[in-house]
This record gives sequence, structure tokens and C-alpha cells, in this order.
Amino acid sequence: MNIIAENLGKRFDRNWLFRNLNLNFQQNKSYAITGRNGSGKSTLIQILAGLTSPNEGKVKYFSNNTEFSPEHLYQKLTFTAPYQDLIEELTLGEIINFHLTFKKFKNNLSQKDFIQILGLEKSSEKKLTYFSSGMRQRVKLGFAMYTESEILFLDEPTVNLDSAGINWYKTEIIQNIKDRIVIICSNQPYEYDFCHEIIKVEDFHKS
Repeated sequence: MNIIAENLGKRFDRNWLFRNLNLNFQQNKSYAITGRNGSGKSTLIQILAGLTSPNEGKVKYFSNNTEFSPEHLYQKLTFTAPYQDLIEELTLGEIINFHLTFKKFKNNLSQKDFIQILGLEKSSEKKLTYFSSGMRQRVKLGFAMYTESEILFLDEPTVNLDSAGINWYKTEIIQNIKDRIVIICSNQPYEYDFCHEIIKVEDFHKS
């Protein structure tokens, strides 16, 4: 599995966030996309994940050296970000069952074991509307990391997490990067200090 970005450019009005961006993301490697607030790092990860389109260039996706259509990308990726919502009317158990109707967990992980990994055993029957922001973030990260997928996208993964939550993330992410392409959008080094390659969006700020 690999993702190739060719001459990517994205602008808002007349202002270019980046141009002439060429990158090759390979399986079994992890990447950090860094940059100051407003630099375009979240926009870049959304383009790579097929959630928005570039103004210039294109993104190609390959599996077993064969290119496949972006329309099928959703089958191969998991993604989480601060702007991603959960269905708050559902309990934790219900939203897990709902999630599993679309994608399954790695290694046939059971619902009980998944909740235990989240550290939310006492909240399995609680509606998500009563979860703290940190608890919701654990759920989103858990879905992203433990769902069977070849590509893992994480945008600002530890937002809303306290120190215990950050330590939980750092433990779990290391266990879930093997055999995947992992792309993390962040300006916090502790979120990506294990990554093989760091991509600075500012390096592609060209008019």
C-alpha cells in the first residue's frame, strides 16, 4: 500500500496554503505533518484522505502495486479529527455495534475487550452525550486505531486529553502502526515523536 501526492496545491481565494507538494507515503511507515496553526496541515491530511480536493495536482493510491480509485479509499482507511462528531444519543455499547456494521475491529477484537482498552468499562451503558470531551476523544481514537484498516489518519490526536489520556494514546498508537501507513497531523512533538518522517507544511508555502 502506498499513497503518492503529485504537485499538490491548495488555495483559499488567492492565497496558496501550499504548492508543488510531492510526497510518497509507504506501508509500514509513519509520518507527521507539522506546522503552525493555519499553515495548512489539516487541509493536507484531508486531501490525502480524500475528504477534500486540491486546486492543483492529484493523489494516487496503490495496493499491491496496482492503482485503485479514490472512490474505494474509504474501505482502506480510518480517520479521526477534532471536528469529527459521534452520535451522542447512543450509548458506548450501541455506537460500537453501529460502527461494526460498517467495519470490523482488528484481530476480531470483541466489544468487551475494546471497551477495556478504552478504560471505559463503567460507562458502557452511558450515552455519549454525558461523556466528557476526553472520553469522547478516547472513543474516536480507539475506533481509528483498532478498526481493521491499511491507512490511519490522525488529526491532532490528543486534543481534549489529560495527562493520563495522553499516556494512553502514546501506548496504544505504538501498538497500532505495524503494516499500515500512519499519517499524523500535529504541532505537538509528543504526538508524533515515534514517526519515521516529519513533513513541514511551511516547506511548501510558495506563491
